[in-house]
Amino acid sequence: MAAPSFQSVAEQHLDDVHAYLVYLTGERSLAEDLTSETFERAFRTWRRFDPRRGSAKTWLCQIARSTALDHFRAEKRRRRREDVYAVRERDVEQPRLIEGLTPDLEDAVRGLSSAEREVVALRVVLDLDGETAARVLGISATACSTRLSRALQKLQEKVSPDVLA
Repeated sequence: MAAPSFQSVAEQHLDDVHAYLVYLTGERSLAEDLTSETFERAFRTWRRFDPRRGSAKTWLCQIARSTALDHFRAEKRRRRREDVYAVRERDVEQPRLIEGLTPDLEDAVRGLSSAEREVVALRVVLDLDGETAARVLGISATACSTRLSRALQKLQEKVSPDVLA
């Protein structure tokens, strides 16, 4: 069986990578830019992809995570150089992260830390198993499971606080 082409892998996993980056960054437009950069990096290194070491989806999510972390580091340096700290106005309506979420659930997702959003994206949105998600995150499967459990608990508390009363 011939190895899949980069084009077929990219077409198959584009939406998954984008969804992952939306959850990781919390910003749809940034996620679009990072998705583009992810696939550019993946194309340049496609010859090194080895399907025996993991799925193309996992490989792309690892590249996406690395791309996002590089962006965050560069952004932090840029802000430090400019000595400017932007304050996001709470009154401005924020664009939707993911279509189909209720406003309460979307607010709850935005309230999670980036690490919590990331594990929810990998495990719930992309439906990766615990071992695969842990590999993408660079943590143990136990740590991944714990992080997911805590994130889901926070979401439940924020979306339906009266259930716990």
